[in-house]
Amino acid sequence: MASALSLTAQLAAGLLAGTTQWPWSLLNGVLALVGYAVLGTLLLLLGYLALDLVTPGKLGQVIRTEHNANAAVLAASGVLGLSFLIAAAIFTSGGDLLQGLIETLVFGLVGILAQAAALFAFDRVIGVDAEELMGQRHLLPATILAATVRIGIGLITAYALI
Repeated sequence: MASALSLTAQLAAGLLAGTTQWPWSLLNGVLALVGYAVLGTLLLLLGYLALDLVTPGKLGQVIRTEHNANAAVLAASGVLGLSFLIAAAIFTSGGDLLQGLIETLVFGLVGILAQAAALFAFDRVIGVDAEELMGQRHLLPATILAATVRIGIGLITAYALI
């Protein structure tokens, strides 16, 4: 108990003297956590919309109304790939908090565009027709291939940032 009182007294003295930096670094850390979490979530939502745009049909609607496993696997793998990208964008951002958030936003947006273009092109090259896959009730091997490609493209774009 005495050591806790001593520590509290030292902290109070440091705060009054202006020599203790930790409350401000703690506040900055909390602001960074909230800022990056909000921005990362918004980027993930935007990335999902881009994924839905390059995938024929409405993924969410097909998943909710038809309970389609192929659509769910395509959507989930796309979100996982986007998550890698967004985590890398946050990881590589530097400087102060505002600069880091701006860099995360720019890297995230460019990465989402690159990932959407790569998915669109790759699906055409390997001949995967997402609309056809989502028209099937049972899980297809082509869906597993397309899902693996989505995760792989996410990892590639993430490591391109690092």
